[in-house]
Amino acid sequence: MKPYNKTDWKDHVVDPETGQVIQEGTPQSATNFNNMETGIFANDSVGSVLMQEVMQHKRLLADLEGEIGEVTLTNSQEYPFNNSEKTVSLLKARDTLNYRVDSEIVSAVGFPGKIEIYDKQLNGFKIKFTGSATSVTVKYIVQGGVYQ
Repeated sequence: MKPYNKTDWKDHVVDPETGQVIQEGTPQSATNFNNMETGIFANDSVGSVLMQEVMQHKRLLADLEGEIGEVTLTNSQEYPFNNSEKTVSLLKARDTLNYRVDSEIVSAVGFPGKIEIYDKQLNGFKIKFTGSATSVTVKYIVQGGVYQ
């Protein structure tokens, strides 16, 4: 983008007593007015592009916001059976199912096995463990799924 070619505008000054021109004013011409219009248009275009970039960064930042929670899963059946499934509701519904759920076992009574996240929806997901434990407390972190 080429830089704007600034016009230094000067008033046309005439001595009121003698009528003599003290300072020649800048001509009000199509060339000068078109120069202003070109500069205004260029700045408007740059402003629009910058606003799009700001919105994109805002979306990316919102997508990084995480939701942290903790859930206790219980199992009342004997191994190899397990009824530890629980539905977790999200505090903030997502725009897409393209979100990540990371999990970490905080505590367990017995062998927890593997933590499984499945049946993701815009407003929640299901979680369970696969082992023989009777109780497992899981910390989860949800990221993404916003503005994609």
